[in-house]
Amino acid sequence: MIPREILKKIRQIELRTNRLVTETLGGQYHSVFKGQGMNFEEVREYQPGDDVRFIDWNVTARMHHPFIKKYVEERELTLMLVVDLSGSGLFGSGEQSKRELAAEIASVLAFSAIRNNDKVGLILFTDEVERYFPPKKGRRHVLRVIREILFYEPKRNGTGLNHALEFLNRVTPHRAIVAVISDFLGENVHVDSTARRRPGAAGGARQVMGAGVISALRQTHRRHDVVAVHVADRYELVLPPLGRLVLKDAETGEVLEINTSDSRHRTAFQRRQAESQAELLRLFRSARIDSIQLRTNEPYGAALAKFFETRQKRMFHG
Repeated sequence: MIPREILKKIRQIELRTNRLVTETLGGQYHSVFKGQGMNFEEVREYQPGDDVRFIDWNVTARMHHPFIKKYVEERELTLMLVVDLSGSGLFGSGEQSKRELAAEIASVLAFSAIRNNDKVGLILFTDEVERYFPPKKGRRHVLRVIREILFYEPKRNGTGLNHALEFLNRVTPHRAIVAVISDFLGENVHVDSTARRRPGAAGGARQVMGAGVISALRQTHRRHDVVAVHVADRYELVLPPLGRLVLKDAETGEVLEINTSDSRHRTAFQRRQAESQAELLRLFRSARIDSIQLRTNEPYGAALAKFFETRQKRMFHG
């Protein structure tokens, strides 16, 4: 039997995210992803009001007047949630950890999907694939997905997105929407609240995942519609002035010390992190992968709405 506090947590997320789906996102999910499941049916003469993007220019040139390709939309799509459960996801400087934020975002996307009668699948990964739930429909299935993201205890701490993407491509033969929810960190250092303070200072830089991972994302994007959902905490980007701290890498266990009272250290840290974030965005753009940037201390509804709006505009305006 599932403990009452777990059921309560899942129910809270369901209520909160369902409200967002109903009041804000509406049918945007379906409108921006519906082009993924289109089957070619025939070529016919262009009629006023037809979408000019579907003009068949080869036939038009031969016949000397416009023809369009007619497609029939598949009845259902598949949304695959690929969620990072590495050790760095447990960090959160406020009320919400990155893993809890990942669960809420997954919930929003999953409830949007089942509202459109689509299937939802889940891959949980660390430096290996930890759990896999094949795509299914229905509220009960989505609630199980949320529960696993929140409460599954991974066997390992590291990060291996490449393995998750390879597994995804093996088990998902048909084109799907793939939401990769991760902090995209290869090396992560965060404050260990249990560590004792010591004298001395040391610097260190967190690094975003390298070009190898982006290459794997690019390869997956050729087969599926990949969206990178990047979750981060504010104190991973800007150090607070809290004096001498011991910082611990949640994935490797490496420990370092830093004097956060020194403005030079904070400035250098902030600069390195800004450069890393800019590089990650550049890599996403180079791979033509849409991305959503989320923070644990900021409401995510506006960021999701902006993503859907931007993508919708690009679809209709090329």
